[in-house]
Amino acid sequence: MTEGETVTARIQGIAAGGSGVARPGGKSVFVPLAAPGDLLRFRITKERGNWAEAEILEVLEPSPLRVTAPCALYGRCGGCSLQHLSYEAQIQAKTAILRDAFTRIGGVTPPEIRTRASQPFEYRNRFQFHAQPGGSGESACGFMERKSARLVALEDCPVAEAGLRKALKEGKIRPPEGKKRFAVYSRQATFLVEGETERGRVSILSKELAMDVKVFFQSNAAMLEPLIGDLTQAAADADKSLPLADIYCGVGTFAAFLGAEFAGVDLVEENKAALSLARENVRGNACAKKINCHALKDTAWVTTKAPALNRRKASWGFMVLDPPREGLSAPFAKWLAANGPELAAYVSCDPATLARDSRILLQGGYALKELTLYDFYPQTAHIESLALFSRRA
Repeated sequence: MTEGETVTARIQGIAAGGSGVARPGGKSVFVPLAAPGDLLRFRITKERGNWAEAEILEVLEPSPLRVTAPCALYGRCGGCSLQHLSYEAQIQAKTAILRDAFTRIGGVTPPEIRTRASQPFEYRNRFQFHAQPGGSGESACGFMERKSARLVALEDCPVAEAGLRKALKEGKIRPPEGKKRFAVYSRQATFLVEGETERGRVSILSKELAMDVKVFFQSNAAMLEPLIGDLTQAAADADKSLPLADIYCGVGTFAAFLGAEFAGVDLVEENKAALSLARENVRGNACAKKINCHALKDTAWVTTKAPALNRRKASWGFMVLDPPREGLSAPFAKWLAANGPELAAYVSCDPATLARDSRILLQGGYALKELTLYDFYPQTAHIESLALFSRRA
């Protein structure tokens, strides 16, 4: 198989990242915008020995899972990668990817994966737009073209939350001067734009949380709510006479809901702006007990002299971990496996790193109690999940 070669094959599944997978002659070929069951004629665009990438030339037999994408820019805009699949097929594909990560990388067969589906469109509250100067002196905003550095200017986006979508259609979102990327957040009465109104409060379930549009906040608030509900249920069995640990706490969303029932709260977050908001949110939401804040990178957590982080497993009733896509640092994962509490909840945005870290925790004496997939980002290949761990007796 060589670059430029034309091949005819049927797509067998969806890989992590969203491409369809064909296996002509036993070799894995990744084909963007393909659906499981498609019979395709495609051209090899990249050849790497035991795998290759390709582009569709012709759909000879469309899969029954294939649908017409509602966005006119789909296939050109790099924001979405699964609009050509029915929503049910997207959930099935993501569940299979999560299960495969645990089997292949984690070396373990996971429990039955629960799934929590989202509203397929008009769900996304937060965007990071790219900006590009226009010919009239004004800047256009949008997303980057697929596999390109060219900007796709947006006048509409079907995955955007209704208020944000309306603002796009009316041309009310303008890039801040001098910014190549900027963030926007919209939910109910809250509308924040970087460079304009940046601070505000957003309503999540029964609480008001302070946020800054420049600081990460979950982009699908409607899916954040059942995740919080599941964490609350998981914490019901915890020893509330001990503190709660919220690690990679961001703006303290989880501690704001869980912290009031525990003896105290330990907040750990590298981003100092986020940590300041976390302290405000935990204090402002009925958690008046002791709050410890630690502005630390995870690589420093195993060596820090902060008393809260030198405790052993009996000193926390419950721990929530919400790391970035890179997952836990290797030193911290090993430390956690040896010293973590009886109950721990790992919120993940990458199945591969979750499976890798789970393997370390399982080797350190934890059992994987539950695994749930939350579809925070329909029409894309992103996968969010929650793994609940308890110490084996």
